[in-house]
Amino acid sequence: MKPRVLGMILAGGQGSRLAPLTSLRSKPSVPFASKYRIIDFAINNLINSGIFSVYVLTQYKAQSLTEHISRGWRFGTFLPDYFITVVPAQMTLYEELGSAWYRGTADAVYQNLNLVRDFDADYVAILSGDHIYKMNLEDMLQKHIDSKADISIAAYPMPRSEAHRFGVMGIDETGRIREFMEKPADPPGMPEDPETALTSMGNYIFSRKALMELLDISINDADQGFDFGQDVIPHALRSDYHVQAYDFHQNPIPGQDLPNTYWRDVGTIDAYFEASMDLVSVKPDFGLYNTRWPLRTSSEFSPPAKFVHESEGRKGQAFNSILAGGVIISGGTVRDSVLSRDVRINSYSLVESCVLFDGVEVGRGTQLKRVIVDKDVCIPPNTRIGYDHDEDRARGFTVSEGGVVVVPKGYQFNRT
Repeated sequence: MKPRVLGMILAGGQGSRLAPLTSLRSKPSVPFASKYRIIDFAINNLINSGIFSVYVLTQYKAQSLTEHISRGWRFGTFLPDYFITVVPAQMTLYEELGSAWYRGTADAVYQNLNLVRDFDADYVAILSGDHIYKMNLEDMLQKHIDSKADISIAAYPMPRSEAHRFGVMGIDETGRIREFMEKPADPPGMPEDPETALTSMGNYIFSRKALMELLDISINDADQGFDFGQDVIPHALRSDYHVQAYDFHQNPIPGQDLPNTYWRDVGTIDAYFEASMDLVSVKPDFGLYNTRWPLRTSSEFSPPAKFVHESEGRKGQAFNSILAGGVIISGGTVRDSVLSRDVRINSYSLVESCVLFDGVEVGRGTQLKRVIVDKDVCIPPNTRIGYDHDEDRARGFTVSEGGVVVVPKGYQFNRT
């Protein structure tokens, strides 16, 4: 009999390092790749892996995310085990604390263990909702079952210099995890490659019994805590649970010949911008066009993209760019950029290495370079952004360490 697998996506992240893009929305609901939200990639990983029963656990500024999922991710009503349901923080009542919001990743799942029981899950796949990647969870589940593991953790090798932001694990020759350190200041290297650390992606498969036992101990024991990496996984190792590492680089993606090595935490403006710019390169590291691993999102009812004007000095044109539906490039030039739905580029304007969210309008003669413009901002004619960072800061724009300028949602330009 096919095992019953429940997917749970942790989507309550505040994403403060990604501000101001997260000032009015949670990190998983930030737009990406012209028509998607960041959370779409986690949902697609579950759906493409044959896991159709999914709960999305939300908390921080969840309205935009809730609307996106409720409007765009529906299976219908005839198959009761096919659902993608948003679960807001329930403020569960604790005897010792009273009601409480989610206090960590493990607590978010603990407060919703009734959903695991009601579904009668054999296994629970727990994913982070704020990373960009493709992952065939069917393969990870099979290896979890074959190894008779209680917990499987998706593992990603990365340079030691970057690994301090993640959980780092040590494994034996069978791939069984023997030690786990959450965000160590000096991450240990792998025996075969001392300058590389094996990090946790924050993606887990739990056998139901182990999940129930470990969360009960972690949340209710005063010596434990509320986070998978900080508390639950180390306790599982001390208690001799079988915790297995799953090599993400060996994860097979249908229709993809190259090894599966792309995983990005777009947690800062610069990381988000770099990931966006990769999409418009000739050979991007992250491909959007694999029909055997489709990337779905909410339905788009925008008209086709359109280019108008072809006179000397006034041509509607775009190079090395991604355009969503409804974009109109009216006599302006776009290079190396990502344009979301219903963006309007007016005549004689120049947009280079930019990310424009839904509904942005770029006025005539405007020049933008290395700029992210949030939703529905209207930029007046003959405006220059991204060329003088002192001037950009004086206007109230955020300028990242890497020199990326962010125009926030709701910004009103002085038109005098």
